[in-house]
Amino acid sequence: MGTMKVVPGGGTAMSGPVLRKLQGFGRLDDADAAALAMLEAGTRPVPAGADLICEGDRPEGMIAVIEGFACRYRLRENGARQIMAYLVPGDICDFDSSVLNRIDHAVGTLSNCRVARVAPEAGRDLRSRPALARSLRTAALVDEAILREWIMNLGRRSAVERLAHLFCELLVRLRAVGLTFGNSYDLPITQLDLADTTGMTSVHVNRSLGELKRAGLIERTGRRLTLCDLPRLMDMAEFRPNYLHRERPEAA
Repeated sequence: MGTMKVVPGGGTAMSGPVLRKLQGFGRLDDADAAALAMLEAGTRPVPAGADLICEGDRPEGMIAVIEGFACRYRLRENGARQIMAYLVPGDICDFDSSVLNRIDHAVGTLSNCRVARVAPEAGRDLRSRPALARSLRTAALVDEAILREWIMNLGRRSAVERLAHLFCELLVRLRAVGLTFGNSYDLPITQLDLADTTGMTSVHVNRSLGELKRAGLIERTGRRLTLCDLPRLMDMAEFRPNYLHRERPEAA
């Protein structure tokens, strides 16, 4: 959970990941921050491997990820899984789901998480605040841009390029919410998760990770992933962060 801090004017603001992310898309005032503080205060723990939303569920508001990694996914009848999006701290999923009768995919946790469920009435309150509504809508549009980039990844990039691009993207997204350490960050997912994300087998992922490591581009120790040579990794993947509407991801 985030912490409270004093801001100019005598108010308080929530320094949690949702506020940090949404502030990157536009200026939010103290009232907007207070509304998000209430959202982030109502978190609950969810273990890895749990479904937050099942395919076919009726929309029941939004879900905000405060800690951990979750994902959107679909399953084939044979059990094969395709991960279509990562939800990292600060992400809010199903912003526009209220217009649907049923959800057409599942949302599940990839690691232990803390999440906040946003009831429909609370969601309407967030949308009634112009600046906050604009930032939420921008975040939803960025999610669509990420999906388009992932399609490009699956269709037109090689195995090592897919992983390189994904790792660069996560650096930008996690840096936006204060969860990077230079060019390193925690990646609490398995090689099977990466395989289901990139359309490869886990054996192929392992081989491709080894290739990136031998080239001096990445290092993984436990959950910590370090992008050792970010410019070369970006060039390999043809990674251009403009679709994330964030600054270029070099370390400070």
